[in-house]
Amino acid sequence: MAHNNRFNSASRIAGTHNSTAWEKDASALLFAALLVVCSITVGCSKDRPQPVSSYQIPTTQSSNPAVSTDLLPASSVPEPAKKAPKKVARKRPSTVTYSDKSYGVSFQYPRKYALDTGDAANELIASGLVPMNFTQPGGTALAAVSLPATSFPGTDFESGLFNVSVNKNISAEECGKFAVSQPDPKAPADSGTQAQASASKLIVGELELESTEAVAAEGSKQSDAKYFHVFQNGACYEFALKVGTMASGTETATKHVDHDKVFSRLEKILATTKITPAAAPEVVASAPHEASKEAAAPETPAQ
Repeated sequence: MAHNNRFNSASRIAGTHNSTAWEKDASALLFAALLVVCSITVGCSKDRPQPVSSYQIPTTQSSNPAVSTDLLPASSVPEPAKKAPKKVARKRPSTVTYSDKSYGVSFQYPRKYALDTGDAANELIASGLVPMNFTQPGGTALAAVSLPATSFPGTDFESGLFNVSVNKNISAEECGKFAVSQPDPKAPADSGTQAQASASKLIVGELELESTEAVAAEGSKQSDAKYFHVFQNGACYEFALKVGTMASGTETATKHVDHDKVFSRLEKILATTKITPAAAPEVVASAPHEASKEAAAPETPAQ
């Protein structure tokens, strides 16, 4: 009986062991089958074509995609950058124009020359050895142009002057004459006016000028002047070209300046001279006075 019980227990243990072994084998077979099925499934899925998504982003894109300006409104199309205009250096003209509206006279002179007008011009002319050359007093200087003192280095050149004056107290006949008197042969060589050329005529543009030349000396100074007169706008106009020299007063000899070269520069200014005719004053007819009308009316007889 005890033997049977042991046999039965052993049978039970063996049966349990066999059952456990079979379950393990079955599990292993099932797992292997599952692996086979999975591998087949994955292989089939790889072989099938993958659907392309409509939202798929391309792998390569431009960092700055070009935008067609044809599709944009005109107001949003960017304008090309404008280059800054280059600055052009403007050169000033080498000459300057002087104009006096009161007397209608104008001329041009080099910019490097000095210009004096009004009182300054009157003082400059009065300080010279040869003043204005009108036959009657009352002349007024309008303008005076001076050459630079360094125009003729190494010479006795002191000044070169072009000036314009006007005198309303002179008639057309007197305007053709000059006040500088003929030189006195007995006068010393170093005092007063020394020479005067006979008057002659010169045409400058539309102007017919009466001209003369005078030379004056005083001590170490000497002045050579050319005068031109013309009657316009009821006044006498005078244009004077003057060359002034001064001896150095030293033992070293100083070269005398060529007066013709100085006059040549001054004559270039004279050649640009113009006188605008004065406009005739307008005459306005005035209405007759009311009193004159009454005086002209016949008197009513008293009753």
